[in-house]
Order: sequence, then C-alpha cells, then structure tokens
Amino acid sequence: MTRRILLHVGTPKTGTSYLQDVLFHNRPLLREAGIAYPADRFDAHFLAALDLMQLPWGGLEQEAVGAWDRLAGEAAETTDGTVVISHEILARAGRAHVDRALRSLGRDEGAEIHVLVSARDLTRQIPAEWQENVKHRAELGYRQFLEQITDPERRSRIASWFWGVQELPDILDRWAADLPPERVHVVTVPPPGSDPGLLWQRFTEAFGLGGLALDLGNDRSNPSLGVPETALVRRINRSMNAQLPPPDYRPLVRELLAHQTLSQRRGSPRLSLPADLRGWVHEREEQWAAELDKRGYDVVGDLADLRGTDPSDTPATPDTASGTDGAPAVRSWPDPDQPDEAAVAAAAVDAIGSLLTEAAAARHEVERLRAALAGAEHELEQAYEHPGHPLRVKTVRVLEAHRSGRLALRVYRWVRGR
Repeated sequence: MTRRILLHVGTPKTGTSYLQDVLFHNRPLLREAGIAYPADRFDAHFLAALDLMQLPWGGLEQEAVGAWDRLAGEAAETTDGTVVISHEILARAGRAHVDRALRSLGRDEGAEIHVLVSARDLTRQIPAEWQENVKHRAELGYRQFLEQITDPERRSRIASWFWGVQELPDILDRWAADLPPERVHVVTVPPPGSDPGLLWQRFTEAFGLGGLALDLGNDRSNPSLGVPETALVRRINRSMNAQLPPPDYRPLVRELLAHQTLSQRRGSPRLSLPADLRGWVHEREEQWAAELDKRGYDVVGDLADLRGTDPSDTPATPDTASGTDGAPAVRSWPDPDQPDEAAVAAAAVDAIGSLLTEAAAARHEVERLRAALAGAEHELEQAYEHPGHPLRVKTVRVLEAHRSGRLALRVYRWVRGR
C-alpha cells in the first residue's frame, strides 16, 4: 500500500477541537485500523503548525521549535496505511510553508496526499472569530473588528489573519493547487438546528473512520459565549492585560472563566451580524459556494450549508415587556459593544464564584504542602540527632526523590550551615 496523508488544514470554529480530541484519545484503536495520528501530546499538531509557519503565540513558539520536522518524521515512519494531520491554523500557511509541508510529507516520493477543509458559513464565522480574538486577550470592540475585516485593503493584523484562515477559495489555492480535485475534500458544517451528530458523521466519512468503535466521550470542544459573557471577558482584558502574563491568562481567563464557567450560561443572546453587514456577507458566501462547486472538489455535506441564514429570516423572539401599543416588544439586535449591563453583572457574579472556588482549592493545597514540608523538616531534624540511624538515610532518600523534598533539604542544610 502507498502511504496516504490526510492533511486537515482548517478552518477554525468548525468542530476541529472535538475532532482532534477524539483522534488523540483513540490512537491505539486507530493504529490497529491502519490509521496513524502521530502525537505524543494533545497539542502536538498545533505546535507543529506554529513551527511550520514560525508564528508568535504568547511564548509557545519557543516550545514549538522543531515540532513540524518531528511530526513529519513520525508520518514518514508509516510506510503504508493512512496518516492524519489536523490543525485549523494551518489554513494560514503561505505558499512557501505549504511547499515545505508537502515535501516533508513525501509529496515528491509518491505519497498520496489529500487536503481536507472543514468550512462553515461566513455569517457564523465572523462573530465567532471576534469572540476568539477576545478569548486571546483582544480589547477591540465588535464594530472595530468588523470595520477592520471589511477594509478592502486588509491592512490590519486582524484582517490579515481573519481572511487568511477563512477565505475558502484562497486557502484551497494555497494548499491544493497541484492536487487533483478528487483529493481535495470540503466538509461543510451543518446549518443551525441540524442533528448535533451530523457533523461528526461527515468527519467520519471524510477521514475514513466508519465502522470503528471510537470513544467519543472526551470533549475538548471550544464552546462559544453569549453577548454579555463576551463583553465581560473583553472588560477583563482591558483591565488585566498589563498585569496578567500569558502563562496565567490561559488557565484562568480562557479556560476557567470563558470555557468552564461563562460558556455554561446558555440563556444569553448569541453573537450575530448587524443588519447593515448581512448583504455584504451573503454576497461572499454565494461567490465562495459557486467557486468551490465549479472546481469539482469532493464535498462531504452540502455547499448550500455555506450560505448563512439571517436572524431576520426567522420569527423574532418577543421580549417579556410590552410595547406602547400593548403588543410584545421585539428584542433589538444584541450589541456586544453596548450590552445589557444587568446581564454582564450576572455573568460577573458567576465568574467571581468560579474564581473563589479555585482560590479556595489552591489555598487548601498550599496548606497541605506546608504541613507536609513541616513534617519532613521534623523527620530530618530527628534523623540529624542520630547520624547513623537508618531513618536518617531513608528520610534523605525520600526527600531527594521529590522536588519539594530537595528544596527542604537545601533549606535545612543552609540553616545548619552545611
């Protein structure tokens, strides 16, 4: 058999985190089925993508040095069967990066390379991308974001990144220009209201996972936030960015607050496009769908899914208050730059509760470690009084086996002047 490479290169916010989590946790079963997902840690393909494109990413790029060559080397060890590589930021790769990637994966040695792109309508992608910016410390407002991405010159960093990872025809021009259309696969994200399992069924078909008893329970999804919750995170960024370094921001703000706490508030209004931008967006959705159809790629799903639905096309949800004529008042478009302050305050209370719980757990752990250190110091002191006693030898060996123990030994020896 010829080595077959399935190279999944994006796009963001299309179920990629869940897909990668399932692939990572099912590596042994996949290997038995002749499918390799080479990764020694869950973010191995992310680090490889950073390394391939030499992208700055809050200090993680230093950890990523050499990661692409390691990944390509592991893929090369698979002499037959299928290798899957997947990360959504690969959509941003320039032509030189793409050429390096394909060469390192064996293009010139006859490897059968397939490119897969998972795609969602621009109507949902635009608000989702702004929210991702906010969850990565951005302070700019929604209207500022929209102004930048609609700038025809695309001069800002925000606009350059957005279109780099979202403009489907261009992504496929870069990644699949030299591939026959039957080796280019577009997986469309189903429209709102679809069966929740439909996207996974499409992934299963595209990646050849049918018939495998995969464990689907490990959900490392990237959940979305409502309007007031996103507004709260943006305010936290404006207040704390200068004080909170990246190694602390990710676990505390992005994971604990955004993903684990605020995303659970399901009753908040969702981010959407303002009315004045919908026509501009729908025009591009139509152009993209028509262009992909013309190219004859293998479509898993339906290109009609790339045409977003206006919120105005569905019946408006009445508010609980009544209008001046006694009829139910219709909710206006929820502007994340001017959110409902009561809703933001309610989200903030939930956020504070989550932080207090985390602080209490950390405090208890510190107390436990202090007690353990005090006990170790006492045992060491007792052993010192009896130099040849086996307890002393045992205690020293135990302490030297652990980082906190070695620290206790250093402190003890310094105090004793040894």
